[in-house]
Amino acid sequence: MTIIGWIILGLLAGAIAKFLLPGRDPGGFIGTTLIGIAGAFIGGWISSRWLDHPISKDFYDGATWAAAIGGSLVLLIIYRLLFGNSRSARR
Repeated sequence: MTIIGWIILGLLAGAIAKFLLPGRDPGGFIGTTLIGIAGAFIGGWISSRWLDHPISKDFYDGATWAAAIGGSLVLLIIYRLLFGNSRSARR
């Protein structure tokens, strides 16, 4: 899969992660999108490195999608723990 494919996968994985963890994020849509892209890369790397699942060249591989969404969820949770509620504190 090309870098553009990973970016598109990350955008979609970030949207799915946001759907699974609704709520206000400190970074808004752009921050969630960047988290999704980073989560796709990190999830793919962890999957290939430690879970012995090579990175597929097929965009529609279920394990690649699961790794990307899982990575996005983990990064979104960490992001919320570190920077959450920063909007409500300023009011």
